[in-house]
Parts: sequence; structure tokens; C-alpha cells
Amino acid sequence: MSAHKTTATVKQIAACLEEMAPLTLAESWDKVGLQVGDPKRQVKKVMLSLDSNDEGVIDEAIAKGVDLIIAHHAMIFKPVQTLRTDTPYGRKLQKLLAHNIGVYVAHTNLDIAEGGINDILAGRLHLENVEVLSRVHNTRLKKLVVFVPETHHAQVLTALGDTGAGWIGNYSHCTFNTPGMGTFVPQEGTSPFIGEQGVLEKVEEVRVETIVSDLNQERVVRAMLEAHPYEEVAYDIYPLEIMGQELGVGRVGDLVQEMTLEQFTNFVKQQYGVEHARIVGPRDRNVRRVAVLGGSGEEYYPQALQKGADVFVTGDIRYHYAQDALAEGLCMVDPGHNTEKICLPSVQAYLEAKLREYGYDAEVFVSETNTEPFTFL
Repeated sequence: MSAHKTTATVKQIAACLEEMAPLTLAESWDKVGLQVGDPKRQVKKVMLSLDSNDEGVIDEAIAKGVDLIIAHHAMIFKPVQTLRTDTPYGRKLQKLLAHNIGVYVAHTNLDIAEGGINDILAGRLHLENVEVLSRVHNTRLKKLVVFVPETHHAQVLTALGDTGAGWIGNYSHCTFNTPGMGTFVPQEGTSPFIGEQGVLEKVEEVRVETIVSDLNQERVVRAMLEAHPYEEVAYDIYPLEIMGQELGVGRVGDLVQEMTLEQFTNFVKQQYGVEHARIVGPRDRNVRRVAVLGGSGEEYYPQALQKGADVFVTGDIRYHYAQDALAEGLCMVDPGHNTEKICLPSVQAYLEAKLREYGYDAEVFVSETNTEPFTFL
């Protein structure tokens, strides 16, 4: 951890969030990443919001001197054909540009990520034995091999393990180490850590082998190079056939104790901070196994059935999906799309911790603007 605080750029703050939710996790149709602003812009204030395409959120950002909005829902999703400032959409973009406010979007990548939206929603319901509802892909594992002088062996091992290399199941920092003799001749123009130009050097070295996933390969290699003493580091990366962690949308797990659908719905309302929820199914039906998917997830009800769910919690459920699910014996609870906002404090805590780790001086806070478009009479 850096003792000296520095001002972070948009790009650096985005990189911190992408350690948890890499852009490569996003669905192919999604629009994620920096949508408005300059990646080199320095950032003092970051505001988290569920929605970026909301004038109230933008006005709040202006009033509070925000440099960067990080949102779950995109500011720009469909192609922009015109940019007329006499339209609501054009006016919002004009405000962002006029006040030099960037907009960064983490959508399905944050849904899918471990510790992201769906894990937080499942955690709020205290679900046990949680697994992915619908697999999108698995991480790809690679073998990283690096040759290290014995004097810096422990230092490089620590750098590898602390940045996520060597995870096998629930074991971290897994490596295999083989001692040997390394040779090299420093040529003209080099500044060797060991040896002299033009002289064959022999060094007691260790061959370190470990596992790294494609999601954090770049970060691991960067940390390894920083910890390694050599001017030119000898290392190899081999693709492996074995699959890594399963990643996907939604989660499914078991309640601590069985409830009726009515009791469970009241529990959802309490845990998600909503006053109303639509339900599909008999109120007195007992439920224990729960599928949950933040946002709009009605089309995943067949996967919920396949995973043995008694009830599926998701937003924006339409009439015919509700009919079909009920006919197949699946209850549903719709607390609304806006429930995803309860995840923002967890994202705030993660980002604050990362900024501290890297020594960045930026304030992170959650928007106070209510972006829920629905009211109930």
C-alpha cells in the first residue's frame, strides 16, 4: 500500500473497479466502460448511481462537484443519430460535457462478477449453498512460469500470490518451485542486476510455476515484473485445457428456513427496501430454494426450474412469462428493477478499499437521487 496519496485519473479508477468486474465479463450486446469523458481526467469525487441517464442524477453531480459518475445502467446504449440540445437526452449530454463530468458504466460485467450485483442480492436473502443460475462462461486458466534468483524468490512468490495467482479451489498461493542454474551474457547497452557486460554469468535460480486466470493475468504479470530484480525477466505463459471458475448471470441457493410465499415476499420487501412487490403463485405455498437475478430476468425462469428453485426473484416480469412459469409450478416475486440500487454501498466499500490500497485520493459516495420511475396508488 502506498503511503503517499495521489490524485487518480478516470482510467485508474476504472482499472480498480475492473479488478472485480472486468469488461470481458460483459454480455456481447452490452455497452460498458467509459461512455462520456476523458480517461486522463483527474478525479477528486466519484458518485455511484444505478442510473446515469437521469437528469436528477446529473444535476446532483453538478451540484456536488462530481468528476466521475459510475453507473450500472448506460448513458449511451443505442447509437446516437443526432445530438440536439433541445431534446431531453441531448440536454443531459450537454450538461455532462459542459461540466466535464465523466460517465463510466459497469452493467452485465458487474452482474456476473464474483461479489457483484447478484451475489449481493443473494446475500441480502441469506441464501446458502449459492451457485450460478445460468453459466455464461468459465475463466480460462493458464500456467505462468518464471525464473527468479534465489535472493528474490520469496519476494516474487509473495507478489504472485497476493495479486491472485495460484488459486486452486479454496487454496491460494499455490506454486511449484524447482532449483536450477541460470546462465546469461549481458550485452552492450545493458545494466544487469547481476554480472558484467560480455561475461558469462551463472546464477542459482528457482523455476516458479503457478496458475493464473485470464481475468487477472495482466495484473499478476505486472506485479511479478515489479518484484523481480532482473532488467529482462524470463517467463512463459502456457494455455491450459482445464476450466476455471464458473461465471454467469443470477444466483440460486437455499433459504435458512422454509417460508410461505407470502412470508418470503415480505422478507424480500424488507431486505431489498421496497414497499411493494408483485407475486406469482399461491400465497400459502412453501418455498425454500430461491433463484434471484437483478434487473430484468424473466426469460431465465426455465433455468430457475432446472436448478430446482421454488421461487424466482427478478424484476419487470411480463404477463405471459408469469403465466408460463406458474403453469410449470414456479412461484415468482417481482420487487422491481430499481432494487439493484441496494448494491451501491457494497460497490462503494470495495472501491474505497481499492483506492486506499493504491494510494489514490478520491472521495466515493452514493447518489441520493431516487431514479425509480414507478409509484403505486
